[in-house]
Amino acid sequence: MHTNMKGVTLLELMIVVVVVGILSITAYPAYRNYATRAQRTDAKAALLRIATAQEKFFLTNATYTTNLAAPPAGLGIATTDHGYYNIAVVAGAGGIGVSYTATATAPVGSGQYSDVGCRAFGINEMGTASATDSGGGDNTAECW
Repeated sequence: MHTNMKGVTLLELMIVVVVVGILSITAYPAYRNYATRAQRTDAKAALLRIATAQEKFFLTNATYTTNLAAPPAGLGIATTDHGYYNIAVVAGAGGIGVSYTATATAPVGSGQYSDVGCRAFGINEMGTASATDSGGGDNTAECW
């Protein structure tokens, strides 16, 4: 007498678990790499907003500023949109009022800090973009 059994055997269930495990092991690093690269836009967008605000400030005041506070004294850009980077503006080589360098740096311990190739982004009054890795090397072409 032969009866038809319905259901899943333990062996079949273990095979499915192993396949799902292998897929997740290979997919997660690729996803994390994609997310890290996508979050770089937070820094780039903030720096481009700062550059635009600096030009507007310069037209009104005939000088650049390092103040990120609200207008009229500053630029009104205190953080990046999503908070993945810390931003700062410092006087450039020509001195404050004549030149500036805006930077966006990944905070220590954040997810973006693990992006060792593109930890810091910058832009100056000439619109020259830059990006540096954890060792200070130039990665502008890769990161921007």
